[in-house]
Amino acid sequence: MRIGMMVDSYKPYISGITNYVEINKEYLEKAGHEVFVFTFGDLEYKDTETNIIRSPGVPLADTGFYLSMRYSTSAKKTLQTMDVVHVHHPFLSGRLALRYCRPVQIPIVFTNHSRYDLYAQAYLPMMPEEVSLGMLQSYMPPFCKAMDLVITPSAGMEKVLREFKVESKIEIIPNGVDLKNFQNAAPLPREKFGYKPDDILIVYSGRIALEKNIPLLIDAFRGVANAIPNVKLLLVGGGVQQYEEEIREYIQELEITDRVRMTGKVPYDQLPAHLAMCDIFATASVTEVHPLSVIEAMGTGLPIMGIDSVGVGDTVEDGKTGFLAENDLASFTAKLTRLCLDPNLRQQMSLAAREASSVYAIERTTGTMLEQYERLRQDTIHHDGNHHPRLREILERFLSS
Repeated sequence: MRIGMMVDSYKPYISGITNYVEINKEYLEKAGHEVFVFTFGDLEYKDTETNIIRSPGVPLADTGFYLSMRYSTSAKKTLQTMDVVHVHHPFLSGRLALRYCRPVQIPIVFTNHSRYDLYAQAYLPMMPEEVSLGMLQSYMPPFCKAMDLVITPSAGMEKVLREFKVESKIEIIPNGVDLKNFQNAAPLPREKFGYKPDDILIVYSGRIALEKNIPLLIDAFRGVANAIPNVKLLLVGGGVQQYEEEIREYIQELEITDRVRMTGKVPYDQLPAHLAMCDIFATASVTEVHPLSVIEAMGTGLPIMGIDSVGVGDTVEDGKTGFLAENDLASFTAKLTRLCLDPNLRQQMSLAAREASSVYAIERTTGTMLEQYERLRQDTIHHDGNHHPRLREILERFLSS
């Protein structure tokens, strides 16, 4: 099959969706399929992957996102030779999929990866919640209805889409992780960071971004640090420079710079070693749909400290693979403190987390996704006779001319 992945942003921008697309592309290609990624901007970036198709776009400051309402002519022609396209952002890429793929009867899959309602609250704080929710309730139902398949990575996100008044059939397919890299990771030497063997290392990995609720995590850590002298916090990841600086300044204001370290962006292949060095993974984010960073940490054998919300609450079993707190500082701090003080509990949760992560193995989830792709392709061929294969043949000849 020729499979098109449509995303609003791709490498060098790093996000859960970027990692998801990259790893699924790799495993689909190993299975013998051709996979193309269609995205915007950064035309000078030298891709190490094949079949990355970029169209011009207007950069949004240093966010890594580009705005565009169309693909280049060559990108459009290539897109229209796909057997199936998989959309990972509903607004830009999603509309272009409908514009370019629906007329030539290419099946369109949409995975809802993000809590767009909470993103709107984080980035547009002056907008009343009712307005942002109303906009999503106006946009998402007809958009999802226009898709051939709607996927969410978790049951919690399915409920959120239902709250947006989406009535389409929804399949729940977890996002996959290449667990081998995490399960077999050799830890970085602690002395490289100035840590001692008996230090309790709490790690967060992911984007340093407004919607990740990082100030609450830092506030909770400060409370833990006041009670436990050998606890340290490692923040692995980068983000918009201005917000990174705000977080650094906040750490300085709290006078805990000797206990908190920010690494900035690290290459993805180095992430497992960073995690393996640590004792606990913590996140205060409530905007996750299916948190790859949490699954990666579980695969490494880290107990998880999170907030009981969509995504994290679907992934972490409270009291077994980690702790889930209420979305408030006191609850989060109390449970994080308990996890730091009980090494036997951490060991039990470590084993349980590693075992539970196997559900998200990329080999398993890719197989499930391929079954859906093949079903959609066969449905299209059956419904339209030989129309779609003939159209693809014509387009391929046109591209090669």
